[in-house]
Amino acid sequence: MWNAPNSLTFLRLALIPIFVAAFYLLPDHVAHVSTTALFALAAITDWLDGYLARKLGQTSQFGAFLDPVADKLMVAVALVLLVSESPGAWLAIPAVVIIGREIAISALREWMALIGERAKVAVSYIGKIKTTVQMAALIMLLYRDPLLGIPIFEVGLALLYVAALLTLWSMIIYLRAAWPALKPGR
Repeated sequence: MWNAPNSLTFLRLALIPIFVAAFYLLPDHVAHVSTTALFALAAITDWLDGYLARKLGQTSQFGAFLDPVADKLMVAVALVLLVSESPGAWLAIPAVVIIGREIAISALREWMALIGERAKVAVSYIGKIKTTVQMAALIMLLYRDPLLGIPIFEVGLALLYVAALLTLWSMIIYLRAAWPALKPGR
């Protein structure tokens, strides 16, 4: 349980309350830079724990369970905080799509595991692209301030919509793969 990949996943979980505290307790610009750095660190550990698990042969059922939980919690917390800071439909709509899809697909994966068909809804390539775009969008949205004349928040918002579309696309892929097992009479 206490191998390097799982330790990185636990670090990601431990960063969540620090992330929330930095978001609310630090002055605006310091909070933007700090939360961006914390979220970027979490995103890097997300990639690194999977890489190390495969490279070092330290994959485990516990890690396979905890890693997506940590990822989804960090993303959901970031989205909720961003919407709390910038309330309105433009940010809330993709946030609801992303969080809703994560809940639905997690439930679908649990159901498929119960009936012994978990492999049909394994992470897809489009899911990996969605995660990359989503992480980049959230990093930009957390930073907020223009950088070298580039409107970072607006670019991040556009990328969040791309991530939301990829989220829906990947959900359709997972639902189509699971459909035979979900049909009535099964």
